[in-house]
Parts: sequence; structure tokens; C-alpha cells
Amino acid sequence: MLEGKAPGVVFMGGLKSDMTGSKALALEAHCRAVGRAFVRFDYRGHGESSGRFSDGTIGQWHRDALAILDGIAKGRQILVGSSMGGWQMLLAARARPERVAGLIGIAAAPDFTEDLMWQQFDDAAKARIQADGILQMPSDYDDEPYSISLGLIEDGRNHLLLRGPLALTCPIHLIHGMEDTDVPWQTALRIAETVASEEVSVTLVKGGGHRLSDEVDLARLMTAVESMAARVHTG
Repeated sequence: MLEGKAPGVVFMGGLKSDMTGSKALALEAHCRAVGRAFVRFDYRGHGESSGRFSDGTIGQWHRDALAILDGIAKGRQILVGSSMGGWQMLLAARARPERVAGLIGIAAAPDFTEDLMWQQFDDAAKARIQADGILQMPSDYDDEPYSISLGLIEDGRNHLLLRGPLALTCPIHLIHGMEDTDVPWQTALRIAETVASEEVSVTLVKGGGHRLSDEVDLARLMTAVESMAARVHTG
């Protein structure tokens, strides 16, 4: 956590990522350089936090994110959500609209447990997870597979956001790579169409993948943060 000027920035990482990733560390370095408040954290079952990843759910990680907003971060915040963190930032903004100055999504993935997991599982995979309560899914980012629980899938259905209007009115900037093989770039357009806010911009990165953590990607993210901070401050 960094003390500093408002609005602060809270980084919300992706599924099975942690707060030592390149985007989180680059954001911290940037906020330190400009004197902006900043918080990064690990959800339960991620990184340095206690608990098992396989026991986690969207709802549990949502409660973790709210605990950071309620107990650690001070004042209004720009929430930066990467992948699953993009789902978490939207949930947090809906739950604490008065605390959120703006949202920046990087390959934001709301509803992924239903749209990108359950609906993509074949019959054999669905039968396996229902029988065993767990499904091992290969990861492009880790030597170990993801242990996806039936609880994660079922709880995710309690937090779906793209099935109807989403009453968020804060500024929103969505950045998505057009070569993202994990979360389709069209998801950014679905979010833009679903939210009530009229201050929504979408940046599509031609050739960009899921992580968007190259030097040019990180520079784009820092520019987005400061642009949104200036808009919030002067708006």
C-alpha cells in the first residue's frame, strides 16, 4: 500500500495470478513516481494469502475486494481489473459506487465461469466436474493445471453481470487485445453496451494477447490511469 494523492488506484488481479505480476508492480512504481495512493492485494487462495485456490469462488473473492475497499483504501479509487479482476472491479463498483471514481479493465472477463468455462465444457467435462466436484484445466501461464471446482461454477451464477443492464455510471475504459485467446475481445463491447455509464471508451489492441504486459502495454495502462485521474479531478 502506498499513501498519496487522490484518486487512489486499487489493482485487482486475475484468476490464479498474484500481486507480484508485472502489471501490479508497474502500477505501483508509476503511482510511487507520481505520488498517487495505490493498493495491490492477493485474493484468498492466491499468492501470499491463506486458503486453497480450489476452495475459492467469485463471491469469496468479491468479499476480499470489498474488504480492501472498506478497510485499506481511503477515499475514491480508480479500480484497475485484469481478466477475472475485471469482473471483480465491476462487482465492487456496483456494491460501492460512492467509493469508485472510475474503472479500467484489462481483458476484463465478467461471467467467465459461465460463458468461457461451463458453456464451453463438453458433456464429458460437465459429467466429471459434477461427479468429482473438481476439474483440472491446463493453463498457458502455469506448469500446474487450474483446479476448477463445481462451487466456483455454481457460485459464479450468483454474480453474472452481462445478462441485463448494469447500473454503473462512473467513467470506464476497457483495454483488450484482439489476439486474446482466453477472453474474446468482443467481451469489452458487451460490457460497454451493458453499463449505464455514457463515459465508456474501448481500446482494442491489434495483435495484443491476454496479458497485455509488454512495455508498450504498460505505458498505455499508465496513460489510461492518469487520463482517468485527471478527468475525475476536473470533472
